[in-house]
Amino acid sequence: MRASVIQIAVKEDESVEARRRRVTALVREQAGADLVVLPELWTTGAFAYEEFGREAEPLEGPTYEAMAKAASDAGVWLHAGSIPERDPDGPLYNTSLVFSPSGDLAAAYRKIHRFGFDKGEAVLMGAGAELVTVRLPETTLGLSTCYDLRFPELYRGLVDAGAETLVVSAGWPERRRSHWTLLAQARAVENQSFLLACATAGMHAGVPQAGHSIVVDPWGEVLAQAGAGEEVLTVEFDPGKVAATREQFPALKDRMLGLQPPPRL
Repeated sequence: MRASVIQIAVKEDESVEARRRRVTALVREQAGADLVVLPELWTTGAFAYEEFGREAEPLEGPTYEAMAKAASDAGVWLHAGSIPERDPDGPLYNTSLVFSPSGDLAAAYRKIHRFGFDKGEAVLMGAGAELVTVRLPETTLGLSTCYDLRFPELYRGLVDAGAETLVVSAGWPERRRSHWTLLAQARAVENQSFLLACATAGMHAGVPQAGHSIVVDPWGEVLAQAGAGEEVLTVEFDPGKVAATREQFPALKDRMLGLQPPPRL
């Protein structure tokens, strides 16, 4: 299976429409890949809080339309990163979109864990409530977004739902880049899954971004990692390694917690 992870910068002197055109062109260039992954909130920047409301779109808005066509033109499965989604009946959401090679929407995932504590995304956006997986011909994806990476129970839930390849779309800050790599490897190892994590480069509203998008195998080995700048990270991997790893080292079968209620004493 061949995946292209597109690490872009959110340039402040670039309009959202110009950014859509640039990203659309990058996706089309990945024809021949099986899966293409974009970062979190690339239309606005993950830390550009004041832009969330101004640039929020309905689910089937201009970014949806552009990415659906890009997926179809390239003939790829496209994880189109996330957008600030405006639900007509509720709050904003940080919503990821996945399109099939025919350009049909295969899944939408509303980010469950919102970053910011008592400010930013945590107060401006609603929390998603559902784990989301997507079945591809070669593997089943488990979807997550940025801050989700710090919550291992989410990924264990995705594995229980059949996920074999974990995808993380992120706008991760440079000052915590060491956590980014550490957590990506940990989530892959503990769930015996491939993990593809796509981050942004450059600057978001004055916050330097980590970049260093990463692909990790079920043993925690780093198959590829980007640098700090804009880059397309392309990697080939064998999805069959997940089943082989879980059979060779069946740690998931030894789980004791979270599978059933504790015994009464």
